[in-house]
Amino acid sequence: MKYIGIIVAMDEERQEILDLMTEIEIKQIYNLRFITGKIRKKNCVLVKSGVGKVNAARTTQILVDNFELDFVINAGAAGAINYLLNIGDVIIAKHVIQHDFDITAFGHSKGYITGIGDKIICDRELVTAFENMIKHMEERMYQIKMGIVASGDIFCTQIEMKNKINAKFNADVVDMECASIGQVCYLDDIPFISIRCVSDIPNGKNESTFNENLKLASKRCANIINEFCS
Repeated sequence: MKYIGIIVAMDEERQEILDLMTEIEIKQIYNLRFITGKIRKKNCVLVKSGVGKVNAARTTQILVDNFELDFVINAGAAGAINYLLNIGDVIIAKHVIQHDFDITAFGHSKGYITGIGDKIICDRELVTAFENMIKHMEERMYQIKMGIVASGDIFCTQIEMKNKINAKFNADVVDMECASIGQVCYLDDIPFISIRCVSDIPNGKNESTFNENLKLASKRCANIINEFCS
């Protein structure tokens, strides 16, 4: 049986997707809880990785090693660094980058990873499918757009950092897992895409905004996955 693999970082993100699932079974592997079931008629396996790139990469590889996957979706909250985005807006990744990966001393651009390149392009068929889905979704009070996700092991709070990442990578949002999941999927030849909803905007005190909007962001990501599985 093939599954859609869904990776999130936090309990709140997991719960909103779990609420959509039926025929649930749980498999424990290396202290990770892999939850299998159906979203509508699609077979899915959901796992919480924990926060950060190492946790996310570890979880992705364990997922790939233990389940036969059609593709992987990463979903969750993110900070907006594109000034046109507001709380609750959603970015579906066209490609992802690691903004804190730096071997510029050897003549490469920032974010360039040996053997990978300067970005990880999301699966083109998935990107097209999500683009088509967005066009046919009902009118709503928030944006859903295709864009760029920048990942790093930093919860971005500084306006200066936000502006630098946006200027350097033309990125829309920042998170702490997406590009490491994408890197593992790229190396393992597994199709990958990411859905990120804006929970906060780096401004020096956005950790409180993040907490206030985590449930909203989690629910909107879950809603889009539910729509995609229809």
